Amino acid sequence: MTAPVLAFDGVRAYYDDALILDGLSFEVAEGESFALLGPNGVGKTTSLNAMFGIAHLRGGSITVDGAPLRGRRPHEAARRGAALVPQGRWILPTLTVEENLVVGTAPRRRGPWDLASVYRTFPDLKERRDSLGTQLSGGQQQMLAIGRALMSNPRVLLLDEPSEGLAPVVIDLLGDCLADLKAAGTSMLLIEQRLDLVTRLADRYAVLLKGETVAEGRVEDTSDEALRDLVGV
Repeated sequence: MTAPVLAFDGVRAYYDDALILDGLSFEVAEGESFALLGPNGVGKTTSLNAMFGIAHLRGGSITVDGAPLRGRRPHEAARRGAALVPQGRWILPTLTVEENLVVGTAPRRRGPWDLASVYRTFPDLKERRDSLGTQLSGGQQQMLAIGRALMSNPRVLLLDEPSEGLAPVVIDLLGDCLADLKAAGTSMLLIEQRLDLVTRLADRYAVLLKGETVAEGRVEDTSDEALRDLVGV
């Protein structure tokens, strides 16, 4: 059996002495889109922070492409193939669009993504490649953050609230982009409040409350109303 591209097994994660994740378990299979859902403050972003050493992993295990992360240095998740599209985008303000993209390049990892393929996917970025990243619109900055993550040719793309702060028409364009990436076989972990985007993109989901999984299932087997009830929106 092929190992999942990302697996959490009984993860307990802390900020200092505060327990945030209490036994979180889920897997993202090759080519799958998996959504972590729940109200604000239940530990969704902490799951990503535990991968990158920001939250402290004190129980359980996290593996990327079969390799365990526990005890490794913070950059190890990225080296293993996890690429983060962070909440807030984190565009480097003194760099151009193209320089921001090049920052995402992972040495020695081969794959389909380079400047040419990113520019084909996001033509606006090609037109603005010599502009500072912070001179872009919010939607363009989100495309830049996704393009920068793709430049690493990731095994799994981690998306933390990608629709935050964007106008509905821009969210529709973002959904088109992510749907195309999914159709191309990109594995994704999606943290998102907009359930219309979740139902469009995700194959499976888990709902968190107080750092624990309280519900999980396949999106196609769960009605929109039931999903709203589970998430509490």
